[in-house]
Amino acid sequence: MVPPDQPLPPDEWRKLKESFGNPQRFDVQMMNSMFTSESELDVAKSLLTFVAMETGTLSYELLLRYLTLCVSGGHDDEVFDLYNIMRETFPALETGASTLFIKSFSRTDRWKEGLNLLHEIKKVFTPSPRNYGDVISAAMLHGDTATAWTLYDELLVKGLSPHPETWHALFTKKTEKKQSSGEAEHHERLLGILLYMRNNQIYPNKAVASAIKTWFESLSNQQWTGSWTSPRPKGLCRGCGSELESIQLTAEEYQELKDRVMADVIQGPDVFKKTTPEELERFREFVQRKPAFDVVVDGLNVANINKDKSKLSLTLLAVVSELKRQDLTILVLGRKHMLRPSMSWDRKNMSLIQQKAHCFFTDNISEDDPFLLYATLHSGNHCRFVSRDLMRDHKACFPDGATRRLFFKWQRGHQLVVDGFVTAGRRVQFQSIPSYDTIVQTTEDSWHIPYDDTEDRSTYEVPQRWLCLTKKP
Repeated sequence: MVPPDQPLPPDEWRKLKESFGNPQRFDVQMMNSMFTSESELDVAKSLLTFVAMETGTLSYELLLRYLTLCVSGGHDDEVFDLYNIMRETFPALETGASTLFIKSFSRTDRWKEGLNLLHEIKKVFTPSPRNYGDVISAAMLHGDTATAWTLYDELLVKGLSPHPETWHALFTKKTEKKQSSGEAEHHERLLGILLYMRNNQIYPNKAVASAIKTWFESLSNQQWTGSWTSPRPKGLCRGCGSELESIQLTAEEYQELKDRVMADVIQGPDVFKKTTPEELERFREFVQRKPAFDVVVDGLNVANINKDKSKLSLTLLAVVSELKRQDLTILVLGRKHMLRPSMSWDRKNMSLIQQKAHCFFTDNISEDDPFLLYATLHSGNHCRFVSRDLMRDHKACFPDGATRRLFFKWQRGHQLVVDGFVTAGRRVQFQSIPSYDTIVQTTEDSWHIPYDDTEDRSTYEVPQRWLCLTKKP
């Protein structure tokens, strides 16, 4: 349905509706088209007039579509009128309408009505990070930092992840020349956001990184200088020359992580949802009989790099062959169905893989993660693993933040990812693992913040660009 480019009188709307065969949901479909086409507001209003005259009422669904059009077009005064109408007409507002009203109120001087609406919907369901973010941004814009931080804390307590725009709003507050007690607290809270990013392995986007840089440089009683940079291969910052934290775990950290993974992941209550006690025991005995591995390959995950299902075994063979060429002791973890000859799993390729590597094939209902973690950690700190899996599920298995941070640091330093697609005749390349840790870092007089300067970074890749902040002594 292509909407008209100017308002129509009711009889013209009637003719237009008839030309489409008088569909039942003509009004809603037409309003959707207006939203997509970014129609003028008076065209949409003329549709509402027609529907009201035809039916004597306007449905909730139609008004919701009209509200969406108003909010996206920035017609906040119209939104306020619509708010009054919908409040009087309907007993309650559902999530979609509440979210739109909060967004609209929050960008005007009536932002506190958005705050009231947020408190209202909390009684029924958990607001989204976007709902919280809109009101936090409004509170910051109007100088109410106490409300902003109260809502921010609430958001975190509910286990929600803040949107980048929320961090941007918090860092964008103008710094006062004289530091009041509230200003000092605000300062500490912002540094707390950077530590939150560090602890949760979060990378700000370029806009947030720019706001962080501007905020540091605006601190009148401290002389901070920011620069956009990238580390040297050996882990020295090109901006200030300082050494970044190593990606390597100490012997103590490694042992602590190994013990925790064995207790919480391998022997934890959830592990037998992924395998059976007998299979895990069979695997333990298998690993004990073998030499320490240099690399453990998640066979199914690696094979599926290739979208061509006829080349799965060929892809896995290419990766295993490259690791063998490096004279590494390899363990390939697979599923039993990979041993049944098929278009995907060529018998000859699977036989070559078994000649080049130690192999263990689990039942088809099992998940590979517990086996992969056990074999890699059992083999020692030198052992790496090949997988594109992020293992986010295991985060929940660890009872404390310190172990989670150790786990992800170990993962960043030990996970090999195939670089690009595996094509016939070409050497398999792996993404290099930097010697330094890609995580927010700080000393007394510096901050180093890796940030996202691209929209299409894969989840298992780390950013290449950093913000370097240094303070003059």
